[in-house]
Amino acid sequence: MTNPSPPAAAPSQAPSAAIKPAAAPTIPPEDITGLVLAGGRGSRMGGVDKGLQNHQGMPLALYTLLRLRTQVGSVMVNANRNIGAYEAFGAPVWPDSTPDFAGPLAGMLTGLEHCETPWLLCVPCDTPNFPDDLAARMAQVAADASADVVLAATRNPQASPPAEPQAQPVFCLLRHGLLESLIAYMSSGQRKIDRWTSQHRQALAVFDDEQAFSNANTLDELRMLAAPAAHRAR
Repeated sequence: MTNPSPPAAAPSQAPSAAIKPAAAPTIPPEDITGLVLAGGRGSRMGGVDKGLQNHQGMPLALYTLLRLRTQVGSVMVNANRNIGAYEAFGAPVWPDSTPDFAGPLAGMLTGLEHCETPWLLCVPCDTPNFPDDLAARMAQVAADASADVVLAATRNPQASPPAEPQAQPVFCLLRHGLLESLIAYMSSGQRKIDRWTSQHRQALAVFDDEQAFSNANTLDELRMLAAPAAHRAR
């Protein structure tokens, strides 16, 4: 009787290389509304409406709005004075729903109240050179971290020893579902952005270009922002 043949040996396989997990699908631009915050008193500029001051031949808030518009699906402006001048920018304009110039968090609340997309990206009007990939990078961090809040942060890559990233809390990406939480927080008299955002699942989107987040609190600082980047860095 013929003995059965031994089973064929399984083909040898080379060890598989480690496979990095794929990044989570990002938030598409059309799911993000951009909000330019221009509702402050402008106290350190002598009380002028900061967003209407000239920058590169146009109102500062308009320059910021145009930079933001290319990164998101829709845009709007938060302003508390000279509403007609802001409406001329061609975007919806909404004043604070709370009285007495209650700060940037009041503008964020107004933005969430009028936002019709799942996400709201807030930027201040006085920081016109923010990165042109701000929205894309913050959206990817939100997706990767399953975050409800993403704050922009800066660091100096040349610092030794390496410094911790510095949060820029007025640059924030907010899930629209946070509206009720923010209403309750502000109703309690609170105004600090980071204290509120820390109550939620948050993450940082870290940028190495600190100069891109330079802002203008005075007219001299605004003139400096209009200078070439190399001159601003001196």
